[in-house]
Amino acid sequence: MRFKGKKVLITGASSGIGKQAAIDFSKNGVKMIFLVSRSGSKLEELKKMLDPKCDTVVYPCDISKKDNVIKMGKEIQDKYGQIDILVNNAGFGLYGTVIQQTIEEIEEVTFTNYLGMVYCTKVFIDSMIRNRTGHIVNVASLAASFGIPGIAGYCGSKFAMLGFSESLYHELKGTGVGITVVSPIAVRTNFFNNDSFKGKPTHKIGYMLDPKKVSKSILDASNSRRLEIVVPFYVRSAVWLKHTFPYLINPIISNAFKTM
Repeated sequence: MRFKGKKVLITGASSGIGKQAAIDFSKNGVKMIFLVSRSGSKLEELKKMLDPKCDTVVYPCDISKKDNVIKMGKEIQDKYGQIDILVNNAGFGLYGTVIQQTIEEIEEVTFTNYLGMVYCTKVFIDSMIRNRTGHIVNVASLAASFGIPGIAGYCGSKFAMLGFSESLYHELKGTGVGITVVSPIAVRTNFFNNDSFKGKPTHKIGYMLDPKKVSKSILDASNSRRLEIVVPFYVRSAVWLKHTFPYLINPIISNAFKTM
């Protein structure tokens, strides 16, 4: 019951990590959960799965569109007050080299994964700072630290999320508001169901996490002072190696995932 009385908003809540996080938050005493994604029907199905003691609000919204997010933020805060925990989880990837992909495809990933996070953070952070309480959890990826061939748009969006979060982490010192990035390795969700991944070497990723593992880290991040939580924890050694010995690690990444 560590989140008793808290109000939580989760983007990308209709499936995968976001769906599991909503279920787990509802079991841990939150007062209210706001479920946000493009699919209202899937959110309604999820609402039935949550603990009935938790008030649940379904809010269909395309977070890649700034005006939609601003409208959402205003309506929710005018009616329900401050959000205590914001989980920026919505995101997706498209497989293809930069040469193969169109500008519009790269923009689509960037607007959802990165700018959608920025929009949501901006519309909810003012009330958090004003009340000197709140926490932002940004769900990134190990791809925030490794440039992987074939998913440059996705990696770029997650690199940007991590950089943005690190800057904001320093800016929030002394405000009572926190921010933590959760960076998992590949997770068993519908991420790879996109048509662009068909027939591609996604099997090289190897071990994939259960969404429950990542959800646990999101709940832990919601009251953590850390900037980043890598899931599983021992994978942080790979990040350290990459930054310390890039001349050794970069060729391994290139050969393992090379698509051209």
